[in-house]
Amino acid sequence: MSSSVTLYAWAVPAFTSEAPVDHTWVTTYDSRVVSYADDQQVVTAGHFYWYCWGSFHPRGGTPTQGDGWLGEQVGDLALAQCLVTANADSRYVPAARGTVFAYGVDGVCHQLANQVLHASGSGHIPPLTVARARGYMASTFIYGTYGLRQTEWLNKIKSCSGGLPGPVVQPGGSPVPSLNDDFEKHARSVLEPHDTRLLSELLALHTEAQEGTKTALSGDALPSADVLNRRNQQFLDRAAQLLGPNKFKKVFGFEPHEKLDLVDPKILDHQ
Repeated sequence: MSSSVTLYAWAVPAFTSEAPVDHTWVTTYDSRVVSYADDQQVVTAGHFYWYCWGSFHPRGGTPTQGDGWLGEQVGDLALAQCLVTANADSRYVPAARGTVFAYGVDGVCHQLANQVLHASGSGHIPPLTVARARGYMASTFIYGTYGLRQTEWLNKIKSCSGGLPGPVVQPGGSPVPSLNDDFEKHARSVLEPHDTRLLSELLALHTEAQEGTKTALSGDALPSADVLNRRNQQFLDRAAQLLGPNKFKKVFGFEPHEKLDLVDPKILDHQ
């Protein structure tokens, strides 16, 4: 039985305030109206806070969003709790990681926040995402909208929605395509219809970044934050070479010379 609740998405500057990137998380309360000091106060108040691979933040606030509010949408609380455990620190509680099992490898906070917000989609209304966060297009360029573990994510949705466990396939046995690709949608809005060749090359690089990351980082030992950030930056640099500075900024939202670290070493050290 579903239980409706409003899901709120928030942001603060990420671990390095100089970089044009935000940390994101989700709550069931409006922190512009009421704030709590920690998740115990949240629990006592009967609310829910999803850490999304970060620490607890009483309020949001970024240089571009003064109150940190990224959006809100009615969702299914039971589904959100099943997809990602609330009121639990992702660094220490595996169930609070959704299917972003390895931070910086499978995705970062943007992808995990989107997994929670997937519970806000219904009928013809698409789920809310944290697309207004700074650095989001770089993040989705590398990790996709919901992280790199697409099969696990689709199976998680199926399981939490009451389906039987097992691979998610279409009639005839073909895999279900990606649920959402915010990066592709945005890139198309910027580059179509005049730069279709450039769009095709950019989307091929987008695919290479995701597939290459999954292949290169599939070993047992987690790479360091420095290794992950350097690898991510290499793909962003290639996108800048392809697009040129003006179109790069239109697509990604920041200048090519603004180097962007998506992976917080303090979070990576705690998983």
